Amino acid sequence: MRLLFDHNLSPALKVLLADIWPQSLHVWDLDMDTADDTVIWAYAEEQGLVIVTKDADYRDLSLSRGHPPKVIWLRLGNGPTSQVAALLRSRHSDLLAFHQDNAVSLLELP
Repeated sequence: MRLLFDHNLSPALKVLLADIWPQSLHVWDLDMDTADDTVIWAYAEEQGLVIVTKDADYRDLSLSRGHPPKVIWLRLGNGPTSQVAALLRSRHSDLLAFHQDNAVSLLELP
């Protein structure tokens, strides 16, 4: 399972979580930090990535289009990157189960 962190999340997350999600990317790595959501969606679909975001637009895309790609929608307010990393780390097994479940396209956290 490879994650793609959206522009509204810190690029540091890919480093902070590399031990459990190696080879994950941030949109900045792809020069896509200002790209339209549908462009990022298409890239994630093509590359088999799971989008991690705070952006409700991806929720809407997920509900209207289904998957792939799958979307992890973080319903957190503004806070430190360490809070996001701790949440994703603590829900590791839930994220893996979500990735394996072909019936669902969206996981809302927390």
